[in-house]
Amino acid sequence: MIILDENLHDVEVSAPIARWYPGQVVSVTDLRPKSKIKDEAIPTLLRRVKEPTFVTTNVGDFWNKLQASPAYCIIAIEIPNELISEIPRLLRDILQLETFKTKAARMGKVIHWTPTRIEYYEANRRIVAVPRE
Repeated sequence: MIILDENLHDVEVSAPIARWYPGQVVSVTDLRPKSKIKDEAIPTLLRRVKEPTFVTTNVGDFWNKLQASPAYCIIAIEIPNELISEIPRLLRDILQLETFKTKAARMGKVIHWTPTRIEYYEANRRIVAVPRE
């Protein structure tokens, strides 16, 4: 399951992902309908579903702020709001990297994508740079 942060659950982002991703693509607001979801509540919500990959552009509140958990993966994509339509392609590129290719491989990781690098950390591991293929 791919869970998109509130600002990403838009047809121009979710529909293209749903075309290539074999699982569900939902908004984080679907996990707790009719309520405001604060960033600090997201890890708890992610633990309620099986092996979710949460995608956000809110790098400042997720990258190097949250402890990694084997229950989920977080992908923080550092991109300006005017380029959000690029998220489906970037996400597909990230998920095709050997390091993140399967759910089992990416669970427990907090991933940070920038135009120049991809890095991640796990609960018991420091930040690791991922070579671009």
